[in-house]
Amino acid sequence: MSANSPEIGRQIVAGGIATNYHDVGSGAPVLLIHGSGPGVTAWANWRLVLPELAKTCRAIAPDMVGFGYTERPAGIEYGVDGWVDHAIGLLDALGIEQTDLIGNSFGGAIALALAIRHPQRVRRLVLMGSVGVPFPITAELDAVWGYQPSLQAMRGLLDIFAYDRGLATDELAELRYQASIRPGFQESFSAMFPAPRQRWVDAMASAEADIRAIKHKTLVIHGRDDRVIPLANSLTLNRWIEDSQLHVFGRCGHWVQIEHNADFNHLVSHFLAD
Repeated sequence: MSANSPEIGRQIVAGGIATNYHDVGSGAPVLLIHGSGPGVTAWANWRLVLPELAKTCRAIAPDMVGFGYTERPAGIEYGVDGWVDHAIGLLDALGIEQTDLIGNSFGGAIALALAIRHPQRVRRLVLMGSVGVPFPITAELDAVWGYQPSLQAMRGLLDIFAYDRGLATDELAELRYQASIRPGFQESFSAMFPAPRQRWVDAMASAEADIRAIKHKTLVIHGRDDRVIPLANSLTLNRWIEDSQLHVFGRCGHWVQIEHNADFNHLVSHFLAD
């Protein structure tokens, strides 16, 4: 992929890691943490959200360490501690004391842990199709984390992600497959979640007492027909976080920000502006 690819944004050293990130708009900062699919980047995850948020906020979306065009330090052990430290390192490097925080799926678990460990750094919290509470791993999440690169496997994953199979085009499958086989991408991805994978779901969960102690105003979002992360996760988060609201999209899989983009953007923008 060429250097002028939209997936390549700015670069900054965050917590000692050369980090690729997007930084658009001005105003109150909002940090967006992507999910954990093969070949994922911040841009692939948030490309339809960033321009809209940039109208009213300063939207910042990094490739988390191990993903995308951020450096992959030799010998790194991937886990919640490292990812939270990387996000805090980015805020520190950018001189941001407090931010709104949006986490998608895997990114939801990181956002949740960050809000628990560094509550003063977070103003409002948005969790979408979030990991971070205990649940039995779905066959679909097991398939996502166990991805072995092939066009057929990527096509199968796109069918899992989207409620509307029309979104899972051959062009998108080819694009995401090519993304997944860029140098270093699959090596780091396969090192993150080796089988048996229930242990990684468990490792990413925050303690119930810690989640119940969250004081931040929180918006919880989920696709009703999500096959990757169960809707029950968001029902649990809504029960446990006292100052939270829950919005469930019908006819929607694991890609709320893509499948219901305009409604997602409106909902989040309104929540952050309120």
